[in-house]
Amino acid sequence: MGLALSSLANYILPTVMSMTGLGLALGLLLLNRRKRKNLVINWHFLRSCNYNCKFCFHTAKTSHVVSLEQARKGLRKLYQKGMTRINLSGGEPFLKPKFLGQVCEFCHSELNIRVSIVSNGSKIKKSWLKKYGDFVDVLAISWDSFNENTLKTIGRMEKKKGRHTKQLKRISSWCKEYNIKFKINTVLCSANKNETMVKEIKELNPCRWKVFQCLLIHGENAGEGAIRDAKEMVVSRKEFDDFIKRHKEIKCLVPENNECMRNSYLILDEYMCFLNNTKGDKRQTVNILDNTEEALTDSGFDSTRFKNRTGEWCTSNLEW
Repeated sequence: MGLALSSLANYILPTVMSMTGLGLALGLLLLNRRKRKNLVINWHFLRSCNYNCKFCFHTAKTSHVVSLEQARKGLRKLYQKGMTRINLSGGEPFLKPKFLGQVCEFCHSELNIRVSIVSNGSKIKKSWLKKYGDFVDVLAISWDSFNENTLKTIGRMEKKKGRHTKQLKRISSWCKEYNIKFKINTVLCSANKNETMVKEIKELNPCRWKVFQCLLIHGENAGEGAIRDAKEMVVSRKEFDDFIKRHKEIKCLVPENNECMRNSYLILDEYMCFLNNTKGDKRQTVNILDNTEEALTDSGFDSTRFKNRTGEWCTSNLEW
């Protein structure tokens, strides 16, 4: 019976909005019984950042952060819809260290889901990991080069501070101490496309090295309304593939070109709305606090692309 209801829900989904009366009520009832499992939610809970990366695709257009009470309510709703991992990002999440720690503790201890964080690393302190490290499964550091001049060109550093690489090594050591998986995220762009990082990556030995092709998002880092212009940072598919081939001996390397990335992430913004990128920009859905199912359905999420890019690497198989 459950399988039949699920199949019927999938059938009525494209037409449910055109139904009226009893038909609409039945359609929504079946839709709400639709089963989703093992969702990975990427929550960019703030846009503020202390860096000025030229290619940033989620820029500081607002300073809004929801209350802890709203956060817990929204996350619980997502848990009830099948969320099994939350990936906390920004902006720079460690600009709100107490809020970040409280959210990690809530997700890990009360919801019993996995917790990962994406950070530029600059504001991470050992004392924070000592207090909240038990509630974190994965810590990913956004890092693009071991060359400080390259980092300066990209904008991945604070003014007059050139200690990003040293901090990266400290964080790697802290993660081992507190039993947290250490991951590196790299955006391949015009500034670092010709670099070779095999030696350094082997020394750091992350559990996963994700390399992204610089992506343009209308209204964020390109086009009208954007506060960045990343066009000069873009690399071609061939340049991206050449970089990947040059680093093929790195076993933990996971490449993501533009085609792999687009629509393969469930991205929740600072207002707790999903961001639909199917048309190249970011369109907000209804707030999950108001209607979680409608927000998920309208998110533009492509579950096939998610699976193809091995998005399930630390969760069970997705059911969408």
